Amino acid sequence: MTMTAVREPLKSPPRRARGKGPLGLERDAWFLVLPVLIPILLLSVGPLVYGLLLGFTNASFGRESVTAVTGVDNFTDLAQDSLFWASFRIGLVWAVVVTALQFVLSLGLALLLNQNLRLRWLARTLALVPWAMPEVVVGIMWRLVYHSDAGVLNHTLRDAGLLDDNVDWLATFGMALPAVIVVGVWAGMPQTTVTLLAGLQNVPKTLHEAAAIDGAGPLRRFWVVTWPSLRPVVTAITALNFIWNFNSFGLVYVLTQGGPGGETRLPMLFAYEEAFKYGQFGYAAAMGSVMVAVIAIFLAVYLRSRLKEVDQ
Repeated sequence: MTMTAVREPLKSPPRRARGKGPLGLERDAWFLVLPVLIPILLLSVGPLVYGLLLGFTNASFGRESVTAVTGVDNFTDLAQDSLFWASFRIGLVWAVVVTALQFVLSLGLALLLNQNLRLRWLARTLALVPWAMPEVVVGIMWRLVYHSDAGVLNHTLRDAGLLDDNVDWLATFGMALPAVIVVGVWAGMPQTTVTLLAGLQNVPKTLHEAAAIDGAGPLRRFWVVTWPSLRPVVTAITALNFIWNFNSFGLVYVLTQGGPGGETRLPMLFAYEEAFKYGQFGYAAAMGSVMVAVIAIFLAVYLRSRLKEVDQ
């Protein structure tokens, strides 16, 4: 009896799904991104473009004439506005000083919280308290601290013999800006501390152990092991802090509303007053365009430095 082998029918190769080539994948990717991209375009890019265009008009509140395009007139007037440029310098001083102090103090606090200390969890929790408080609440709280009659600061300094009379910290020339800077540093430290602490925890412990075996002290280990690993995090959080601080509004508005005599009038406060106090929306939009240009230049420098680090 002869047995014949049964041959299985040859399977045809699977057909490629229609639309799954490079163009099809790109189309599918766009469909996945659109639900996120559309709100960004409508809520962020749209108002930004509208604000930039508004800077080239004479738009104002309560004017009977129709809004008309005025070209670069607002920007020409802005170039000669000494009050705005004084506010711009105050904003730069505020952003640089607050950002620098936030980084230095937050780095020290992050290094401390990264140690094996007792009740470390409690210290980390308390370090996050200012971050959980809204800016308005922070401003009201510190106004009470700085209050000339009932403020905790004046009472403490007077009891310590450092003051004879009460000081109105937020209404005295030469003291208002430093007082507001202290609040800005205090309010922004938690986020910077958490970010730096996360970067410190990602540094391999084996590198520290190897450096210690080679005889490197704590300071040497920080510069050789910790800092190179932490530098990308430092670059990112410093750039973000500068942008956030330069665009500060709510905290300073609650504390001083730009006073005394414009000493704490940041650019955002100046633009707000022009738009909603004096009704000059076109002029205020021109101020906003200048601030957007400054932030864009800063971002370009930051991204260029980041790309160089990635290439290396």
